[in-house]
Amino acid sequence: MTWFAVLLAVLGAVFFAFAARLQHEAVRASDGALKVRELLGRPRWLLGLVLLVVGAGVHAAALGMAPLSVVQPVGVVAIGITAVLDGRRRELPAVAWTTFGVGAFVLLAAGSATSTAVVPEAELKAALVALGLIAVPGLVGVLSTRPAVRALGFGAAGGVAYGFVSVLMRSVSQDVQQGGLAWTTAFSAAGIVAALLVGGWFIQHAYASGPPHVAVACLTVVDPLVAVGIGAGLLGEATRTSLLVGAAELVCAAVAVGGVVALARTRNLPAVPTRSETTVTNGRAMRIVIAAETFPPDVNGAARFAHSLATGLAGRGHDVHVICVSPDGPARTEPVDGITVHRLRSHRTPFHRSFRIGLPWEVRKDVGALLDQLRPDLVHVQAHFVVGRYVLRQAASLGIPTVATNHFMPENLFGHAHVPAWLQGMASRWAWRDLGRVFGLADVVTAPTPRAVQLLHDNGFPSRAVPVSCGIDIDRYRSRTPVRHTDAPTVLFVGRLDEEKRVDELLRALALVPRLHAEIVGDGSCRGEWELLARDLGIADRVRFRGFVSESELLDAYAGADVFCMPGIAELQSLATMEAMAAGKPVVVADAMALPHLCKPGRNGWLFTPGDVRGLADRLHAVTADPSVTARMGAASSDLIASHAIDTTLETFESLYARALGLPTLAQTPALAA
Repeated sequence: MTWFAVLLAVLGAVFFAFAARLQHEAVRASDGALKVRELLGRPRWLLGLVLLVVGAGVHAAALGMAPLSVVQPVGVVAIGITAVLDGRRRELPAVAWTTFGVGAFVLLAAGSATSTAVVPEAELKAALVALGLIAVPGLVGVLSTRPAVRALGFGAAGGVAYGFVSVLMRSVSQDVQQGGLAWTTAFSAAGIVAALLVGGWFIQHAYASGPPHVAVACLTVVDPLVAVGIGAGLLGEATRTSLLVGAAELVCAAVAVGGVVALARTRNLPAVPTRSETTVTNGRAMRIVIAAETFPPDVNGAARFAHSLATGLAGRGHDVHVICVSPDGPARTEPVDGITVHRLRSHRTPFHRSFRIGLPWEVRKDVGALLDQLRPDLVHVQAHFVVGRYVLRQAASLGIPTVATNHFMPENLFGHAHVPAWLQGMASRWAWRDLGRVFGLADVVTAPTPRAVQLLHDNGFPSRAVPVSCGIDIDRYRSRTPVRHTDAPTVLFVGRLDEEKRVDELLRALALVPRLHAEIVGDGSCRGEWELLARDLGIADRVRFRGFVSESELLDAYAGADVFCMPGIAELQSLATMEAMAAGKPVVVADAMALPHLCKPGRNGWLFTPGDVRGLADRLHAVTADPSVTARMGAASSDLIASHAIDTTLETFESLYARALGLPTLAQTPALAA
């Protein structure tokens, strides 16, 4: 019976480990204040609660079959299970150390502990002891301003409360088995409920204050120590234990505790170079890891932003490392523009000839090794797919402060993956939920515009994300001398030639505006189709499909155009539109997503309704028909883009990094994206 009880206790530990992981992710995804109503609306938290209840039931059954001193220490296994769930293979020696200590303790205790009845007087004494033990770490957690100390204090208080629950569970279980239910049983049951609520309150705050291993470590150490201490000191379960066996049990317990301490400390080792409170505020360089799914030589807005952010931070004195997939397959590390780029192994996909991914099991292993080697002060993740997902998870488990920026909309992938229209709604909902789960681990979450932030909130992400413009180097676009290929007015498009960019609408509008020429810069899956469309519309002689161009040629394209057009409907900011504005060009853009943040109708250009080809044609004609209007609107674009200067963006992110690090800032956060 005793060994079956031990097996049940191990099963309960498995449930507890999964519950802790799920609830920690849900709590960390909240906007700071723990609100019961909000948590009850989170499926992951509710699933964690179900697993917690099931684990408690299994544990209660084990307590009814064997002495408290045998069953309760098995809960320490949960911390090892949590480490395995998080994929931290380098910590397996500490896990084995902990498990060995617990196993040896159970082996010794099973042969010497005595099962005794839990009398009301002992319950009362245990309650008083538990109250005193809860108060001390609980006050430490409430009064401390340091996240790690708060997590330890709250976790220890929760562990004491749960240890007392085990005593009461044994009492109720004995009453049920003996068929002697009495008023004392009701009081014990009420005590269980109260202790669970108190312990749950402390543990949820431990989750909110630090990484899950802190709460799990506190629970799996403090809980059994309290329970075994009460069993031995108040219930008389150690009366048959000899001094030699007792000493051996203490040694085994010390081994288990030492393993737990080692396991916890591996997650809190200081970064190299050591981080201090002067990191941000006195200008000392930080070591920053930027995780990007796409990075140059990839050509897209997310890759360009990741590059400008990395090089901009390096230019401000920080040691910047970028983790991204390799553009050609093999892994390598190389210096690029003053930063260090770690390119992970990558593989082709069937969706797009230039789009490559890293396999999850390879990325997880390589990311773990890189973070262990680099020990950054802070991690800034640019997406939630494979690289960003595992970098963020590993960083959170190591206690490294994290910032996450979202550039994602499901519509941007549907064309690549050829998702059928009937499946897109369900796929979109799943994609947003997945993003929320991953980014919920980050300390700070941003998106490029207020509309992009609102999109996050509309799709279930807590109201804590902030808008920060991607920013551009405005001066690079202002000083270019125009190089024109025709005397006719020219409209420019820059971007991927994929479905959601809707360049076909621009071509159809072009056919309705006499003399207007178009420059199409970029490449993608729809290029061949749109080249045929231009031929069918009879405007092939007025359209140049230029494909990918060099940086110098791109600057010339902006300088030589009369107006810029972005007909895409899935733009969270549109760097290409911002670059055209920096070059002093009017813009005609779709009235969709974040584009209205850049275009002020009648001032620096016009909006048009997506799908309204005639309306787009009228707007293009209105801008280009009168050179004085073109010049006036172009000057307005130059004025409006000034607030999106890259230096402002870098200052804002440095301030947010300070927030993630828990450090004070010398000044208010610079103006966020407008």
